[in-house]
Amino acid sequence: MAISKKLKQLFSSSPKKNNWDGLIEAYKPWLPVTNKTPIITLKEGATPLIEVKSIANRIGKGVKVYVKYDGLNPTGSFKDRGMTMAISKAKEEGCEAVICASTGNTSASAAAYASKGGMKSFVVIPDGYVAQGKLAQALVYGAEVLAIKGNFDKALDIVRELSDKYPITLVNSVNPYRLQGQKTAAFEIIENLGNAPDWLCIPMGNAGNITAYWMGFQEFFHANKSKKLPRMMGFQASGSAPLVEGKRVNNPETIATAIRIGNPVNKEKALLARESSNGKFSSVTDSEIIDAYKILGKEEGIFCEPASAASVAGLLKIRTDVPKNSTIVCVLTGNGLKDPDCAIKNNDSIFHTGVEAEINSIAKKMGF
Repeated sequence: MAISKKLKQLFSSSPKKNNWDGLIEAYKPWLPVTNKTPIITLKEGATPLIEVKSIANRIGKGVKVYVKYDGLNPTGSFKDRGMTMAISKAKEEGCEAVICASTGNTSASAAAYASKGGMKSFVVIPDGYVAQGKLAQALVYGAEVLAIKGNFDKALDIVRELSDKYPITLVNSVNPYRLQGQKTAAFEIIENLGNAPDWLCIPMGNAGNITAYWMGFQEFFHANKSKKLPRMMGFQASGSAPLVEGKRVNNPETIATAIRIGNPVNKEKALLARESSNGKFSSVTDSEIIDAYKILGKEEGIFCEPASAASVAGLLKIRTDVPKNSTIVCVLTGNGLKDPDCAIKNNDSIFHTGVEAEINSIAKKMGF
């Protein structure tokens, strides 16, 4: 009788549901939304914080290193955190169309969330400098894409002027709601660790994300949800490092296309985050970025896009500065599937072609 009852309960019970309703619902008291704000969400946020012992072992000193893998957001990058806020507020204000300049990730995110919100999206990209995975996303999500003969910085100048002249909302990180959404990643890190890390290592392109993280860490600290503030350690590609060099880079070049930006719009805010946190900005070469990219893939099973790996490359480059027994979080901003061409060209794996469809031939190639 007891077994019968137990079986009945087992087969009649409903599976547990995932109650995560997106970051606006999760952090509503911390965000500039009201009951009148229509929440446009794809259930972004709640991305994993993963310990990476292969990186910690290279540093030693008893450190713990984690990666915040924001490449597992709905469109594959951290941009979704800001875009749910930007699009929700645009919808609240009665906007019917949005526009952005992009190296790829912003365009994918803007197009997806605009589509979800029933809005038109326009994206302006530098022709030939957007990874195929990102361009494909924007097109599938229904964006109207304009590829210009110029770099990202020129594209941003154009969309800022267009949004001033025409009834269209700009959703680049100059939009303050973007940073409000992105700050929630800092909240999640504190909730996962029980405190802020000692260091937060992060790639920098337009410098909105480092600004947003610092905002989030400060808000939770002042609300007594963490006992300390991290040092903000920002990293740029050496061919595109205006914040490190202290001057605009007119022709930025790097394999990490997501941070190929020569004139960051959030420059002053990022510099303030560095100063306020006693942080540091450094540059890493494309070779160092690819080395970190390979380590994460081959030793940790984490596939990130090249720009993401700049945070890990930077940490490894300045490992002698790392304090003993510290806790470090490296932000991985985007998924490796964003740039499959880079993965095909930059790996150490063996790829056999033209193998006969016969067991002995295959076994021989496998070393048996």
